[in-house]
Amino acid sequence: MSETTFQTRRSFLRSGLVGGALTWTVPSFLAATMNELHAAASGALQADNGKDGPILVVLQLAGGNDGLNTVVPYTNDEYYRVRPRLGVPKRDCHTLDDDFGLHPGLKGLHELHSDGHLAVIQGVGYPNPNRSHFRSMEIWQTASESDRYEQHGWIGRYFDNHCQGEDAGVAVCLGNETPQAFAASNPKGITFRDPNQYRFVGVDEDDMTAEAKSGLFAAMNLNETDAGASIGTLGGGGGQSNTEDPLDFLERTALDAQVSSDNIRGILRSAQNPTGYPNGRLANDLKSVSKMIAGGLPTRIYYVSQGGYDTHTNQKGAHERLLVEFGDSLNAFVKDLKKQGNLNRVMVMVFSEFGRRVSENASGGTDHGAAAPMFLAGGNLIAGLHGTLPSLAPSDLERGDLKYQLDFRSVYATVLAKHLRAPGKDVLRKPFPLLNVIG
Repeated sequence: MSETTFQTRRSFLRSGLVGGALTWTVPSFLAATMNELHAAASGALQADNGKDGPILVVLQLAGGNDGLNTVVPYTNDEYYRVRPRLGVPKRDCHTLDDDFGLHPGLKGLHELHSDGHLAVIQGVGYPNPNRSHFRSMEIWQTASESDRYEQHGWIGRYFDNHCQGEDAGVAVCLGNETPQAFAASNPKGITFRDPNQYRFVGVDEDDMTAEAKSGLFAAMNLNETDAGASIGTLGGGGGQSNTEDPLDFLERTALDAQVSSDNIRGILRSAQNPTGYPNGRLANDLKSVSKMIAGGLPTRIYYVSQGGYDTHTNQKGAHERLLVEFGDSLNAFVKDLKKQGNLNRVMVMVFSEFGRRVSENASGGTDHGAAAPMFLAGGNLIAGLHGTLPSLAPSDLERGDLKYQLDFRSVYATVLAKHLRAPGKDVLRKPFPLLNVIG
């Protein structure tokens, strides 16, 4: 292996990567081979930790959040006419301006608005909206046209175009499954439910159980057939040859194990959150993200979600509980980042796959709709209301839905260009107008 080859892989060796901790977090045959390669590569690479770069936190409100009861048009008579039971009284709302207020459960979000750390973007959607959870989510995750099916996600295309050479830890999802947005030609990203329990056990490859091997391959986005040849070859087990460069395989394996297991658990053990968080899964996930940011994890994108927004029946109480959890959790997270001194480099983008119908239904809920608000939270944005609420007049609706005023891909393009400093056209396949919402 030439020195030039090592130099082209700038994420291969990071500070401490091949130290003693490695032997406890990856199978021993990988640790041994890494140590041999380290001798040849030592001094050939410079550390690239990305600790000072911009960070995007994507927060998904899964199920289709009711945008009209989240950002309430409390001077609109039509709103109260079609929502006699669910309409939120003006007196209960947190005022944004003369025409709009936040749901009473969003006290935490209103504090962010008052502090200049929240932007509300009205009327966001896409042409020819789809009311299916699965298809609409796919459109949002891949940034595709509604009549096209994309293999890769919009964040995955960001990986492919702007994160070459970075390790798997460039993106972290706290959840039970990897979001489609991460799908890429060269997959990256780490997904786990509980980072404190996410670890690799240091065992010889020959002693690994089938479950352990499957978990290892899954973390590398490989199947067992493809990865088995590489493991056999690198482990000296006489496996068949593999077209993949063994060093590439080794890099991905070792980096996945090191970054996702040792670094993350170490950071979570040592980092302290300076502000209190409410109870709940979303708050715990954001607290973990805060710790990883404070600990210097070189991650550009974090992905978290809050479920339960498919409010077809008895919406009032359930929706309020969700919004309280959302607003209070995001408020604590932003305050935490501010005390860390990291708020200006972090942007939180909040979306849901669609809004709800304008009229309430007979079951005290709302059905699948179309356009809805998005939120941006952070230190480097133009706070306040942006965009235009679509008309609620019956003649202006589309099958009972609000007509979108702003394509969601304009929000993506703005975040990419103005926050992540990446040309949106490379990721979104065509240009979209940028918004004047990020400073």
